[in-house]
Amino acid sequence: MRIRDKLRISTHRQQQLSRAMQVILIGLVFIGLDRGDIGIVVNASVGLGVTYLPAILERDYRIPMDTGLTLWISSAAFLHALGTVGLPGSETNFYAGIWWWDHLTHALSSSVVAGAGYATVRALDEHTDAIYLPPRFMFVFILLFVLAFGVFWEVIEFAISGVAELAGTGSVLTQYGLDDTLMDLVFDAVGGLIVALWGTAHLSDVVGAIQTRLERTPR
Repeated sequence: MRIRDKLRISTHRQQQLSRAMQVILIGLVFIGLDRGDIGIVVNASVGLGVTYLPAILERDYRIPMDTGLTLWISSAAFLHALGTVGLPGSETNFYAGIWWWDHLTHALSSSVVAGAGYATVRALDEHTDAIYLPPRFMFVFILLFVLAFGVFWEVIEFAISGVAELAGTGSVLTQYGLDDTLMDLVFDAVGGLIVALWGTAHLSDVVGAIQTRLERTPR
């Protein structure tokens, strides 16, 4: 049984939550503009774009993105953008003021990355006899994939923070040090572990759609 079925959240309610996140993200863009904070503007704008990604994948590539998957992806983008703002009137954002916020967003975002990697590789495995990935190897692959992406992301954060510091401007992404980086990778692994354990139940339709597209691609 899928997690959202256990939580008994209706399809309509999931749609409402996704739409509400999009509206709030638009509001965060204007908050960033009002504060003159480029970091908030960029993160909220990118997050808003990500929330429309499921609709684009379904419309242009015929990949089924049900309301649960849409809410999952939207939540990852929304919580990250919200973390750069914080409460009205507060001098610190959620990333700086709530110790577990960074852990939550990293685990959720990495689960989305792991889901994309799982669906793609699983579809390739089903598509051709030349590739065979045993279940145990798939489990390890997902963890390694998400950790590799996590390291790549930390390098990007470090580079952007360094450039912003040299330029004397606000940074779009913030690097808090080596200890924070190691904890980020730990929670990246948590997100990958979640997909490794429950990916089959939630991503089987997506895997099937990708496999169908591969079969239709001329060789």
